[in-house]
Amino acid sequence: MSETSARLLNLLSLLQTPREWPGSELATRLGVTSRTIRRDIERLRELGYPVHATMGAEGGYRLAAGTAMPPLLLDDEEAVAIAVGLRSAAGQTVAGVEEASVRALAKLEQVLPARLRRRVGTLGNATVPLPAGGGPTVDPEQLTVLAAAITNHERVRFAYQAGAGERTKRLVEPHRLVAAGRRWYLVAYDNDREDWRLFRVDRLTGAFPTGVRTPPRELPAADAAAFFQERMKGLGPAAQRAVVTVYAPAGEVAARLGGRAGEVTAIDGESCRWHSAPDSLEWLAMRLVMLGREFTVQEPPELAGYLRAMGGRALRGAGEPGGDG
Repeated sequence: MSETSARLLNLLSLLQTPREWPGSELATRLGVTSRTIRRDIERLRELGYPVHATMGAEGGYRLAAGTAMPPLLLDDEEAVAIAVGLRSAAGQTVAGVEEASVRALAKLEQVLPARLRRRVGTLGNATVPLPAGGGPTVDPEQLTVLAAAITNHERVRFAYQAGAGERTKRLVEPHRLVAAGRRWYLVAYDNDREDWRLFRVDRLTGAFPTGVRTPPRELPAADAAAFFQERMKGLGPAAQRAVVTVYAPAGEVAARLGGRAGEVTAIDGESCRWHSAPDSLEWLAMRLVMLGREFTVQEPPELAGYLRAMGGRALRGAGEPGGDG
């Protein structure tokens, strides 16, 4: 392969990352002059690649959508990631994607080097997906529009139906998509309500980019996953904090509960006190029972009541006397 052809392929690989590439940065990456980059961009255009140029301080070159799908240049890790994703997509909740995933996987595996086919095959043979079952599905076109808007920091409009049935029009700045089990959620800043919101993607329709780009906003959480978990807690039963004396060494209890369960402080060598993180009564009770140690609940009284009810059900289930109280 000639030096020019290799450079064009490297340039095309960079442009296939969805962002604006300043000519100076491309020149530095490829070790050539800005003039050479301009000539190479023209060669790509002659080959049918729609490379757009924008002016200004934040301008540069960007590979746009054309009339046909251009060849994609993938490194080894990208190729393996796509193949694994396609294998698992048939059991997921994106509507209509199963058949397309099989066709795309067949094309990809046909051109994968033998070493990469072995990696994909080994992972596939070791993995058993659960059946998808029923439930709402997500329009893949909506996911594509939202993902592109997230990458480009572009505002999006869509229609949204809340859980109670209310239909509204939304203008948002999308931040991240969160895949949570059989649900897809969009974390976004709602411009009309001037606050961060969580949207179920299967409940939104007609998403389209407005063309308005905005600077990235700072999410009021460590990341999108943390934001999702906090908001979902707010949608479920009220979270409670527990104070419990556990009759076991503090180190043992802290190791069993894990780092995010709250604070464990030693009382003496054989007992400790657990100040839990906010959580549901059901989960707090389950964690205490699974410790396998004696304990006394100081607060809240609702937790003690829930444990008594749970103990009664357990006794009745085992056919023991005393399970009727």
